[in-house]
Amino acid sequence: MRSIFATFAVVALAASSFALPSADTAYIAELDKRVSPTNEVSVKSKTNFCLIVPKNKHTNVGDSEHPGGMTTWCTSSAKTSSKQGTIPSDFFKSGKVSYKSGKGKNGKKYAQLTGCINPSKIDRLNPKDAGGQYDSSGGAGGKGNPQGSVCTGYKHYVELIEPAGPRACIRCCDDPADCPTNKDTQGCPSVIPGNYYNCA
Repeated sequence: MRSIFATFAVVALAASSFALPSADTAYIAELDKRVSPTNEVSVKSKTNFCLIVPKNKHTNVGDSEHPGGMTTWCTSSAKTSSKQGTIPSDFFKSGKVSYKSGKGKNGKKYAQLTGCINPSKIDRLNPKDAGGQYDSSGGAGGKGNPQGSVCTGYKHYVELIEPAGPRACIRCCDDPADCPTNKDTQGCPSVIPGNYYNCA
């Protein structure tokens, strides 16, 4: 009888040595959820934000919408990785960018940037391009465009860059109703109401 208990004890001890503590398991699960720094956006202020842009130079937004065709560029204060491009401080025209945050249609938080841009300041853009949309919840199967992209601190986002506008807009939100993805051909003012300063 004693030898049976001893055997069970040895087996249990061996099994426990290979088992990860629950805290470690949770940590690994969290690591799995991490998003590439080239697949995320953020909106914290007029000077602290990240956008999805075409990965290759002088590319129309619509032509970039395929796996591997997009990447993240950030202002210097928003960059979290050397893999991210740098948005110059004059990408949004001086005095023609608006930051707004608050509660959306159903009381959930959002933050947004709207305004006029200098498209030539980011060499990934084609200044004559009518533009297009990136988002976290549209695209094939609602998995986003680029797929799996996120906005830091929020559940959803929608972004439009319209170089020929010349304007851009981005909104991060917790309620998908505040980040519609079904108006991508209607332009920034329809998707993200805000101040666009009669961009021209």
